[in-house]
Formats: sequence, C-alpha cells, structure tokens
Amino acid sequence: YSPLFQHALNSGVRRYHVAPVLCQRAKVAMSHFEPNEYINYEKLEKNINIVRKRLDRPLTLSEKIVYGHLDDPAKQEIERGKTYLRLRPDRVAMQDATAQMAMLQFISSGLPKVAVPSTIHCDHLIEAQAGGEKDLQRAKDINQEVYNFLSTAGAKYGVGFWKPGSGIIHQIILENYSYPGVMLIGTDSHTPNGGGLGGICIGVGGADAVDVMAGIPWELKCPKVIGVKLTGKLSGWTSPKDVILKVAGILTVKGGTGAIIEYHGPGVDSISCTGMATICNMGAEIGATTSIFPYNERMKKYLGKTGRADIAALADEFKQHLVPDSGCHYDQVIEINLSELKPHINGPFTPDLAHPVSDIGAVAEKEGWPVDIRVGLIGSCTNSSYEDMGRSAAVAKQALAHGLKCKSKFTITPGSEQIRATIERDGYAKILREVGGLVLANACGPCIGQWDRKDIKKGEKNTIVTSYNRNFTGRNDANPETHAFVTSPEIVTALSIAGTLKFNPETDYLTGADGKKFKLEAPDADELPKLEFDPGQDTYQYPPKDGSGQHVDVSPTSQRLQLLEPFDKWDGKDLEDMLILIKVKGKCTTDHISAAGPWLKFRGHLDNISNNLLIGAINIENGKANSVRNALTQEFGPVPDTARYYKKMGIKWAVVGDENYGEGSSREHAALEPRHLGGRVIITKSFARIHETNLKKQGLLPLTFADPADYNKIHPVDKLSIVGLKDFAPGKPLKCIIKHPNGSQETIMLNHTFNESQIEWFQAGSALNRMKELQQKSS
Repeated sequence: YSPLFQHALNSGVRRYHVAPVLCQRAKVAMSHFEPNEYINYEKLEKNINIVRKRLDRPLTLSEKIVYGHLDDPAKQEIERGKTYLRLRPDRVAMQDATAQMAMLQFISSGLPKVAVPSTIHCDHLIEAQAGGEKDLQRAKDINQEVYNFLSTAGAKYGVGFWKPGSGIIHQIILENYSYPGVMLIGTDSHTPNGGGLGGICIGVGGADAVDVMAGIPWELKCPKVIGVKLTGKLSGWTSPKDVILKVAGILTVKGGTGAIIEYHGPGVDSISCTGMATICNMGAEIGATTSIFPYNERMKKYLGKTGRADIAALADEFKQHLVPDSGCHYDQVIEINLSELKPHINGPFTPDLAHPVSDIGAVAEKEGWPVDIRVGLIGSCTNSSYEDMGRSAAVAKQALAHGLKCKSKFTITPGSEQIRATIERDGYAKILREVGGLVLANACGPCIGQWDRKDIKKGEKNTIVTSYNRNFTGRNDANPETHAFVTSPEIVTALSIAGTLKFNPETDYLTGADGKKFKLEAPDADELPKLEFDPGQDTYQYPPKDGSGQHVDVSPTSQRLQLLEPFDKWDGKDLEDMLILIKVKGKCTTDHISAAGPWLKFRGHLDNISNNLLIGAINIENGKANSVRNALTQEFGPVPDTARYYKKMGIKWAVVGDENYGEGSSREHAALEPRHLGGRVIITKSFARIHETNLKKQGLLPLTFADPADYNKIHPVDKLSIVGLKDFAPGKPLKCIIKHPNGSQETIMLNHTFNESQIEWFQAGSALNRMKELQQKSS
C-alpha cells in the first residue's frame, strides 16, 4: 500500500483510478454530476480478457464485472468462495445515518480528498409523522447539526451531497449513478438495488467505504454465483416483487451468503428496469453479496428516459461484456416460470416466510395472526418507482370508481424528488390521496423505523402490510406485536382497500358504495412516464474544486457527533478469562445489536449510541431482552450497562451467538459498539457477510464453532479463553478453553475467515489503525 498512500498524500489533488485517457472509443461521463469522470469499459474489457485467458472457461456476468475490477488481474488468485479479491470499485455512496461514521473515519485517516467519486444521501433521518413537507421541515430543524457536518465534510473532502428531501439513496443511484458494468459500494445493505441496471453494487460498512475513498484496493471474498433462470412472462397481479419473495422462500435468509445472485433466461425481458432493481434490492434479505441482471433493452430504455442515452450507446458497443458467456457455470441454479408465478406475501417477523396471497388469510387464522390490516404502506427503496406508483394508482382508481376508499390507513413514500414531482404531475399522487393515502417525504421513513405511529399502543397485537424489504420484530414501529407482511405495492393497495388479509384480489369481490359487487382488475401502468421525468426541486450540492479551505464542525460537547479515538492495539497475548456478556438465543440481526428508530440520532456519536448495544437480543439464560447477569455482582441489568461495568473494571468480554448472526442492515455501529465497550470476541454458529467484515475492520474476532453443537457447551456463567493468537494465521483454527464455575474446563475448536491483511487489522486494533500505520511508513 505504501506507494499508493505516498501518491495520495503527496498529490494533493483528486485523482480517480478511472483514468479518462484510457477511454479511447468515447468519453462518456459516469454521471452528468461528474462530467469529467468517464466510464472505462476498455479497462474492464482488458481485465476480463486477461482473466478469461487464465481461467480458460466461460464467465458469468457477475464474474466479468467483479474480475474486471481486479487490482491485479494477471496475478490475483481466483477461486470462488475461497480466495480474497483485491478490487478497485468505481464509486462510493453513503446514506446519512452511516455516512456520519464513515466520514468520521475518513477524517481520522488524515487524507485530503476522496480518491473515487463519492456521494452522501440524506434519507434516513426524516421521521414519518404528518406528511411530506411538514416532516421534511421538522427533520431539517432537528438534524441541522448533522446535516451541516455532512455538508461541510462533503465539501472539504470532495464528496457530492444530496440534501434532505432528495430521496432514498438507492433510487437516486439508479436514476443518476448506476450503469451496466459499474462496481459501486454503498454503506447500506440494499445497495444491490443498482443491479437492476446491470451493475455490481455491494453493501458494506463505513470502514470498507473508507478503504475505497482512500484509494486502497478493497477486499472481498471471491463470491460464488447462484443462477436464477427466469422463463415465461410476468402478467396480471404478479409483479417483480413476487420473484424475489419466491426466491427468499427458496433460499431463506442465509441461503445467498457468500454468493452473487445472477438472473438470466428469456423471462428477464418481461421485467422493467426498475422491476429488476426491486428484485436485486431485496437480495439483501437472503444474505447475497449482491444481485445482478444482464444488460438489455429495458435497461437501455430506462437510461434514455433518465437522460443517459450516451451511456446506453456506449454499453451497446461493449454488450458482450455486460451479459454472461454462453455455457458459463453457476454454483447453484434455481428456475422460476414467471407465467406460473403467483402473487406472494412474506412474513411475519422474517422476510423469507413466503406465502401465496391466495393462502395468507387461512394461514393467518390458523396461526393466530391478526387478519384485520391496520396500515398499508407503499414505497421504500425497494418499491417506489414510477411503475410501482402507477400500478398502485390503477388499483386505487378502480376502488374510487365504485365509491370505495381504503379501510386501512394508507401511506405512500415516493423514492425520490423526481418520482414525487412526476407522480404529482401525472395525477398518481392525487388518486392515491383520494383513496385515503397520506404522501410522506421522499425518505426511508417507516421502512427503517422512522415512524411516529399513533394508531396503536406498544404491545398491541396488530397487522400491517408493506411494499418494504424487511419485517423483523419491531423494525417498522418498535412494537414487537406488530405482524408485518411484505408484498408488492399493488397488493398492499388492494389489501388496504379490503382491510383484511383474507382478501385475494385475483378471485374475491368487493362491495361498492351502491351495494353491487365488483372485482378488481389486474393493474396496468406504464413502466416509465410518457413525458420526460419532472426533476422537481434541485437538491444536489456539488463539492467545490478546492475544498481545502472548508471547515468541518464537530463540537466537543455535541450529543450527536463525536470525533473518533483509535482503538487499543492487540497486546500480543492470548485473550484469557473473558466473561460472557450475553449468550444470544435465536435470530440476532443488526437491528437487535444496534437498534434504529429513535437511536438514529446518535449514529455520529459512538459513546451515546453504544447505549443501545444488544438491547434487542434475547438472553438464553432468562429468555429476556436487555437483561443479563453481571458476573461480578450477580445482579441482572441492561446489556450496555453491564458492558460498561466490565470495561470500567478492565475486563474483556465475549458474545456467543446463533445462526446468521448480524443479518440485516450494513450498520457498522453493530461492530463499533461492542469494540468501544470492551468486547473482543464474537463466537457464533455462522455470520452474515457484512457484519463479519465489519467486526474484523474494528479489531474484533468473529469466530465460528467448528462443530455447531458446541454452542450448547458454553453457558452464560462460563469464562472463555482464546488460545493460539500468537500463531494466528489464515485457515488455522483457534482453540477456545471453556472454564465452568465448578472448576472443570473443556476445549473446543473455532474457525475463522481471516486472511493475512485482516489479521493485521486485528493486531493493529482496527483496519483504520492499520491504514494510518501504513501512511506513517509511506511518509
């Protein structure tokens, strides 16, 4: 890394690795917001040819784009599912909740400017309460300090800034930044949304983003490739959302871990570009590294409509590299006949519990789930396109024609300012309001728990249906008794009109205001507006050419922002006699580890947000959340308080977890918090990909049981010692000595996925510490 850092530090100017001089055929900008940063398909082509010659076999599409971004395609060891690849992504995107910590880490790196095009998007901190304009103004007032920090940090370090009200990060990326063949990393788990435009777009933690912004090759374990072959054609009530709901039911929440989901086959062409984005977006729910579709006419049409016909023309020239090779091999193949696929609804409490809409009423009654729907919510980063809004409006229009409005409360979240302005112009918003809907701000809102819900009390059992992506316990409204179901926007609209899960719009009738029965027709709507998109208000802030004079404010007394202090280095010794902070029972997502909702306001203040550490995780000892035994006092208390007590006493601690630990959002706070409060080791049956990497980045040890049954050998009152750290090496298991209170002990083996550079992160105390060490050497 040293020469790279020397260059980054000495140049003092912004130098992107996508060099304009290499684009010989045509100079086409990545985005009209960055007119001097060009797409480099020739470099992609060159790298693909090098790798194809080495591997001597046909390549999948995802392999082409991933290997096409290798730092050293001639020498990089490539083995799916095993080797770590060193990659050069084209750009970085950050949403405001995660951008705070990412920018704080970048500031700590000491570098003067980002090395690749990067953007910040203000979408997470806007709470749904009274409606779009009021909620937006309220958010601007409440979050002024944070928005000012992000705005000035962006200006100083060369990062584009999308102001609050711009829209949801992934919709903005699809409209402006994603393109066929791009490699983009984003500090949000639903970054794969960009796969709908043929890009490899991967969700990461902020520390990974800092690597890319610093100009360091980014590491990713070489993904396996799961092929989903689509045949037939979408029609009727079946939508793109049903494809991923079906796939989630097949693969489950961890079935895609370590793999890219690559869609192919003749059925692809019946799906709109934004529909493909919906499918890729929710690939996060099955643990996939990312998802992707091959470049086709639907993408070309979308690029043209969003002012990027020049990109489409260039993609046409290089199309052979933007589709899979004939005869390429997939590690697993799933086939779905779209002509036979039925509308689905998944839930409650997990996004992989799949049901046909025709069955959900009977299943709900059998399981004791409330069948009356309290609220229907459409929008989110998954389903807020022009087509989505049009199909929902088509359903609503039929109800209005028969004198009906929604029986359930109904909310609408436009995906971007462009979508909001266009559906207002074209009358969709008016129809959705008339049927009883409330149009919310262009933001994440209730999807991530930013919902000031008033119609129920906490603990009240109820059902909501959404077009969102996740439905973990308490995610939307902080009520553990809310049964949330995920489906398409048009099914949400139909069910909200009927007010019950027992309604199947394909077969059931509604009764109009005149007493006559009628059946809803399957919705039909344009995938793109007939006129050009209305861009709405200008909400983008360009970074200045020279930001060196910009000042970034972080008050030492702020309760929202806090500059970072380096974590302590490894002392060279084994980790002995660690206490167990908590042994987690069952599902433990990043929502359980670091809750969102009201805690979002502390995302830039590590010490304050650490007060939510693991408060949602279930303690196996007593079956309760946020109640663990203090091993020193024997009293039960909140998890964060107990962790702070151990830290004060100088005692290291560990967490023991179950399957797919850290599933869900990419929030690296779930890794920063345990490290900040004295944690050193997380031992589980298995990890979700992003969270495992985040833990490594912060100097923690994510370890897995060599024998998953050993989970049962550890009890909350035991002490643990990790032995063998002096000989810590890739592929070499570590020993864990379990000391029981009665004096007996036993030894189990623990596996890890660290490579050599990741072991250096642990030894340095964090990846950021290691980066700074390398900088100092290069200076």
